[in-house]
Amino acid sequence: MLTDDSITIVDLFSGCGGLTAGFHSYRAPGRDGAPFRTVGAVEHDLAAASTYAVNFGEHTGVERIHAGDIEAWDPSVVQERVDVILGGPPCQGFSALNKRNLVADLGDARNVLWREYVRVVRALRPKVFVIENVGRFLDSDEYALLRAETEGPDGLLGEYELTEARVLNAADYGVPQARRRAIVLATRRDVRAAHPRGLTLDYPAPTHTRVPRGGPVPVPGGPGTEDLPVLSPWETVASVFAKAPRATSTNQLPARSCAPLGVDLPGAYRTFELHLGRTPRPMSRLRYEAIPPGGNRNDLPPELSTQAWLRHRSGTGDVMGRLHLDRPSVTIRTEFFKPEKGRYLHPSEHRPITHMEAAHIQGFPEDFRWCGTKLQIARQIGNAVPVGLAAALAGQVYRYLAEVGATAAAPSDAAV
Repeated sequence: MLTDDSITIVDLFSGCGGLTAGFHSYRAPGRDGAPFRTVGAVEHDLAAASTYAVNFGEHTGVERIHAGDIEAWDPSVVQERVDVILGGPPCQGFSALNKRNLVADLGDARNVLWREYVRVVRALRPKVFVIENVGRFLDSDEYALLRAETEGPDGLLGEYELTEARVLNAADYGVPQARRRAIVLATRRDVRAAHPRGLTLDYPAPTHTRVPRGGPVPVPGGPGTEDLPVLSPWETVASVFAKAPRATSTNQLPARSCAPLGVDLPGAYRTFELHLGRTPRPMSRLRYEAIPPGGNRNDLPPELSTQAWLRHRSGTGDVMGRLHLDRPSVTIRTEFFKPEKGRYLHPSEHRPITHMEAAHIQGFPEDFRWCGTKLQIARQIGNAVPVGLAAALAGQVYRYLAEVGATAAAPSDAAV
């Protein structure tokens, strides 16, 4: 019988570890400790890799964390069997914010890094793999090529079968952020054959939904209305801003250094130490003060606006916007500290949200540790997969592998 830590993971393009944090936070019903064990990780950004190392190095082994380009990584350094490969190949090339026609553009070097993901899958042959990306990825030629490689025995991934890809909203899984991510799931064909009902890995059912105030609603469909689970309303950012900060706001990180991967960097800092403010220019301060709860640039009087904003009143309402206290956050991006980039003003205070608040919206705990400068840490926070969404995926992977007999879970656990 296998032990609870027997489901092994390799995390590619790991960033600071949002996916890993979610998988490690998952707890199977009636069992102590996480059922997942990470045996390798790859991240080319040194600061992000260092953050990953200080949080997961003791568990994974620092020597198993490759801080460099994936093209230079040899998967054979992983000696154990690998059950799950996770990863989000860099997605900026597919982003809707990119103005080029990238659906037809295969020239962006960031787009073709998914081929390195395929190379690692072929080398390690996991039972299942998970790719996350921006929603636009599903409309790209690269995704079409990925699908083609799984459609016959002669394809590079011919021994895998893709579940029909979906775009999941993190808010549907209890994350106080309306962040939409494309999730691609694949199952090795012999693993599917071992499943009692011949199923591939599927997507987790939502636990939350967008509903008016007044209470939860039942999930539509199902075996019988009397057995339908009940969905909770979306979590709002009120749960984040209700927390009393453990550290006072400051403009600078403490003078501290760390070198988890042998290179000195600022840090490591706990999440609660990232309550980092800015010193706004006088005009910015006046604008913050003039924007009402839930408002944005369109609420500014002409003397506080700009000619561009005045000319384009019908554009996005998120620029210089306050977060709505009774809703999930907008997507936390890498420049969340700049309200001119989106709806990143505090719901009521006259300031942008801090690194700490952004990390909490992403689901990172108070004691998660961060390496790097303010800008490097902001980039890590904005690029991360929300921890709650990753945990939901982890639960689905665990239950599926339990059903095919790949874990020590009891049958009752697999049905939860």
